[in-house]
Amino acid sequence: MIKAAGKGIVTLSTFILVVAGQGNAEAASEHTVSPGETLWKISQQYQVSLEEIVDKNQLDNPDLIISGQKLIIPGTEEKSAKEHKVETGETLWAISGQYTASLTDIYFANELGHPAEISPGEIITIPDEEHPRGLTWSELDLFARLVYSEATGEPYEGQVAVAASVLNRVDSSRYPGTLSEVIYQVVGGHYQYAPVRDGRIGLTPDAAAFQAARDAVNGWDPSNGATGFYNPAKTSNQWVRQQPVATTIANHVFFH
Repeated sequence: MIKAAGKGIVTLSTFILVVAGQGNAEAASEHTVSPGETLWKISQQYQVSLEEIVDKNQLDNPDLIISGQKLIIPGTEEKSAKEHKVETGETLWAISGQYTASLTDIYFANELGHPAEISPGEIITIPDEEHPRGLTWSELDLFARLVYSEATGEPYEGQVAVAASVLNRVDSSRYPGTLSEVIYQVVGGHYQYAPVRDGRIGLTPDAAAFQAARDAVNGWDPSNGATGFYNPAKTSNQWVRQQPVATTIANHVFFH
């Protein structure tokens, strides 16, 4: 029976070699050994038996692998980089670094809550293509912070509607063409969103805010095409009250 170093026996090679950095998404059938990795860890990463890797690479001693050595991973040609099994201690950011897909694209491709809350054993889909919106992670984080600071406490549909109304501005010729520019837009010396003005935009968003931003980016628009919203109990602005109403959800009136 084959035993990997650190998984039942201790050998000198355990201290001088190790296997298994993260998978190479560009060539999923080949793995380059990194310092500190073991063959056992590599086999677990790709969900392939240790014996299969040994046979495929005709290794005489599975404990003797060298940093920089190329290993062929059997059976991964078909799987490519479509799925990733989360290991203990891994973060979504670390996972994205193993593949060509961006952190944002991976988040959009999965039904995740807060991006920091992933669990060992969870299967993460790695997308082949960039999301149509092409948002950066900093843009998505800013978006979630706006949703959280504007709509926390509102029903989930209302949070998605707030997010959708912001995207509707991005898509409108009447407003700036990027998410960041819309959120930080100043008109007549005033920010368009109160949290930007009073600093609440810096609050840490929860899972619902991230999910609402994602759902809006993916096309859900409970605001009925609105480009703005207000809380009648909190604003005295007469201009917003004169705009055509698109819908009302809980404490927010959405307007065109």
